[in-house]
Amino acid sequence: MTMAHTLRNFLEQQQVPYELVSHRHTATSLRSAGTAHVDPTHLAKAVLLEQDLEHSHFVVAVVPASHRLQLGEAGRQLGRKVHLATEEDAATLFEDCETGAIPALGPAYGLDTIVEDSLLAQSQVYFEAGDHEHLVRMTTTDFMRALGDCPHGHFAKAA
Repeated sequence: MTMAHTLRNFLEQQQVPYELVSHRHTATSLRSAGTAHVDPTHLAKAVLLEQDLEHSHFVVAVVPASHRLQLGEAGRQLGRKVHLATEEDAATLFEDCETGAIPALGPAYGLDTIVEDSLLAQSQVYFEAGDHEHLVRMTTTDFMRALGDCPHGHFAKAA
């Protein structure tokens, strides 16, 4: 696999320019950044969250690979309590992706998305293409255009 077909179709429909970057197989976003020689502050890691009171309402939180999501702060940004979704939920929602390789573009999968502000300070953004051997690279401007009018704020800390 190279790039999840849902993601590829979304980027083509939105006419968002991107480049696919290959790297050796890795298990985490931080390791992907290392093997692809990408600054981890530029690599967008997607974390799937579920609203506490309403099951099956999911949100993709996007943070730099160099940071840790602050769950309580993400909930405050969203105006509702959230918890980490299960791997089974992720497999159902991202069925064309390998486990743990969720792309950071929730709108491609019909999901609300929230973005950590520190990621937006970068000129370029990289994120998982749906497998553990490819990253998508694009300008931050194009990334935000692809995300649409999603909320952003500070809800992650440097690890």
